[in-house]
Amino acid sequence: MADIVFSPPSSEKAVLEEGTAFSPRFDAAGLITAVVTDAGDGMLLMVAHMNAEALALTLRTGIAHYWSRSRNSLWKKGETSGNLQHVVTLRTDCDQDAIWLSVDVAGDHATCHTGRRSCFYRKVVEDDGATRLENDGGEPVFDPATVYGKSK
Repeated sequence: MADIVFSPPSSEKAVLEEGTAFSPRFDAAGLITAVVTDAGDGMLLMVAHMNAEALALTLRTGIAHYWSRSRNSLWKKGETSGNLQHVVTLRTDCDQDAIWLSVDVAGDHATCHTGRRSCFYRKVVEDDGATRLENDGGEPVFDPATVYGKSK
């Protein structure tokens, strides 16, 4: 288990926003939103959630850990695929209710479970009054069925 304990956020806005104490504001479910970008080129890779344990493990190990809401479990990103996320910089926003991780991704450099570099591989487009999704993120760099044993 992680050995880092976070102090409760200050009720004083100035202390929370301008102070030096890192006191993440987890939501009612005990989670904080984590935005993840590539340290090299700034590409948005994914958005996930962390609980206190995942955040503490990330800080202690330098490898990104998250809380999977769908599996209701701790998750070391890239543990199965080999695409571990090595944290270069971890930032928090002004009121400390969101985290921004800048990472170097190992292995195939893929972050998405579909085998692509980014989870944001589709854009929303208008086409004759209909809204649809268009793939503009390329093809997978690994086969999810081979890596995970089944389609995720």
